[in-house]
Amino acid sequence: MASVVSHTSRHTAHDLRTTLLPRLRSAVTEMERELHRTPPPEPGPPPSNLALWTGASKQQLGRDFIESLARGLTVLTAFGEGRPELTLTQVAQATGLARATARRALITYEHLGLVATPDPRAFTLTPRVLSLGFPPLSRLSLPEIAQPHLSDLTSRIHESTSLAVLSDSGEEIQYTARVATARVMSVNITVGTRRPAYATAPGRVLLADTRTSHEQLDLPSIHSQGYSLVDEELEEGLRSLAVPIRDRSGRVVAALNTAMHASRHTRRACVTDLLPELTSTATRIEADLHTAGRFTHVPLT
Repeated sequence: MASVVSHTSRHTAHDLRTTLLPRLRSAVTEMERELHRTPPPEPGPPPSNLALWTGASKQQLGRDFIESLARGLTVLTAFGEGRPELTLTQVAQATGLARATARRALITYEHLGLVATPDPRAFTLTPRVLSLGFPPLSRLSLPEIAQPHLSDLTSRIHESTSLAVLSDSGEEIQYTARVATARVMSVNITVGTRRPAYATAPGRVLLADTRTSHEQLDLPSIHSQGYSLVDEELEEGLRSLAVPIRDRSGRVVAALNTAMHASRHTRRACVTDLLPELTSTATRIEADLHTAGRFTHVPLT
C-alpha cells in the first residue's frame, strides 16, 4: 500500500484527489513494474557447521567467549534470501544446533518480538530484527564500508590501496578511500584526487562497464578478464592494477586499485601475486555492500 499524508493547510480533499492521486498511482505503477522486473531471489544454501564453530571458538577463547550467546545468534543467520520462513527442524539443521537449543532461542526471540509464528509450525523474522544493526548500517557509505578492507589488503600486500568511482562526466575518476603504505617513495594520491579515467587502471575498469567507446583501450577484454593493468602509461615507473566492485544488480559502481613503482612488481607478479588478493578483497567489500544495499541506498562517495 502507498499513501500520501498532507496537512489540511496545504491541500484540500479535492486537491488530493485531483493533483496528488494521479502522481501516486503513477509512482505505484513504476514500483510494481520494478518488482516484476526483479526476479525473486533463489534460495541460497543455509549456513552450516555454526554449532561446531561456536564450540571451537569456546575452546580457543575460554571464558571470554559466551557460547550460549553465539549459539542464539546463529539462529538468526538461518533465515535469509529464499529462506524467509523455516520450521524448527529446518533451523536446527541449518545451524547444526540441537532442536531443544534452537527451540529455546526461537521462543526467546518470539518473546522479544524478533521472531513471529505465521502458523504453529513455522517461524519468520519480524521487521524489529532490523533494530539490531540497521540504524548504524543505514548511515554507511561505500568508502566507509571499504576502508577496513583496504587496511587489511594494504597490510597483506605491502602496497597502497585505493577505492575510486567514475565522475558524473565519465571523463575522470575520483579516489574516495585510500590506505597508504609506509614508504619513503610512494604514489601521491589522497581522497578526492582526480585522474583521467582513460589513463588509469581503475578508470578503465569503470569505463569497461559503460557504453563508452575507447577502442584503443580494449575495454571488452578488460570487462571479460575482470581486471585492468596499466603499465607506465599515466606516469613513467608507475604500475597500477584494478578490479571492479559491483552492487547487488551486478553493475560496476567502483574500482579497487593498487599502484606501485614498477621496480617492485613485474607485470606477471601483479597478475599472479596481487590480483588474487585484490579479487578476494573486492568480494568481501561486495558482500558488505550487498548486505547494506538490501535495506537502504548506499552512497558511493
